[in-house]
Amino acid sequence: MLKNAFLTLLALTIAIGGGGGSVWYALKTQDGIGAIRIGPWTAFPDIGTQAADPYSRARVAREGVLALGRAEGLSFIAERDSGGEQLKRQCAYEIEGGFPTARFWTLYAADQSLGVVETGKSRLAALQSYQVVRQPDNSVVVSVGNHPAPGNWLLSDGFGRMYFVLTFYDTPIASSTGLSDVKLPQIVKVGCNA
Repeated sequence: MLKNAFLTLLALTIAIGGGGGSVWYALKTQDGIGAIRIGPWTAFPDIGTQAADPYSRARVAREGVLALGRAEGLSFIAERDSGGEQLKRQCAYEIEGGFPTARFWTLYAADQSLGVVETGKSRLAALQSYQVVRQPDNSVVVSVGNHPAPGNWLLSDGFGRMYFVLTFYDTPIASSTGLSDVKLPQIVKVGCNA
């Protein structure tokens, strides 16, 4: 009798623990059901629509974010640089290349909760399309790090993991046909603090 109770308890523990762990992993990872990957950037184009999968809906509910519908815009998240290495706050990066057509876009450095990185300074770790300096070919180069840089500089300070969140508002790429030939900027690691 005691053996059966122990085996039942063990089976329930494994089932609940394994199920909860797999759901946590599915909601935490940036790759998943419905994800579109362009270089180091990942987006969930259906996240704010009726066609969103259950994991996307759970991710929105857990994080308490306002998901954009297809007509409103599209957010891309990068957790690795173009070389495949994990983004770190103590490293310097350059985000370089062209940005797709959009009425407005924002770029910010984020922590694991995808909130703007706290830098402890008056300058936010964020930029937007109306304040960037563009190259002659209309591309943008953004220097990311804790030391000021000429041109476009995105402050990142501290230690630990970091993400970049790039959101396009009122853009044709949010439509199902617009994602086929989109080019997003590359994320190149310049160096790290020792």
